Amino acid sequence: MDIGRLVAMANDIAAFFDSEPDKVLAADGVRSHLVRFWDPRMRREIITHVQGGGAGLTSTAKSAVALLANSPNQSK
Repeated sequence: MDIGRLVAMANDIAAFFDSEPDKVLAADGVRSHLVRFWDPRMRREIITHVQGGGAGLTSTAKSAVALLANSPNQSK
C-alpha cells in the first residue's frame, strides 16, 4: 500500500480525535481505530514508517502509531 495514502488516512483519523483536550486520550482513540479498522499489513507499514521518522504525520498520529507499536495486539 502507498505510504502517502496511509499517512493521509492516519492524519484524517487524528484530526477527528484532536478535538479531545486530553492528547493521550486522543492518541489512544486513533490507536483503537487503527486496531479495529485497519488491516494488519497497513498497521505494520505505518509502524515501520514511524520507526523511520514518520514524515508527514501529525503529532497525534505519530503518538497513536507509537502506542500501536507497543500494543501486544497490534498485528491481529
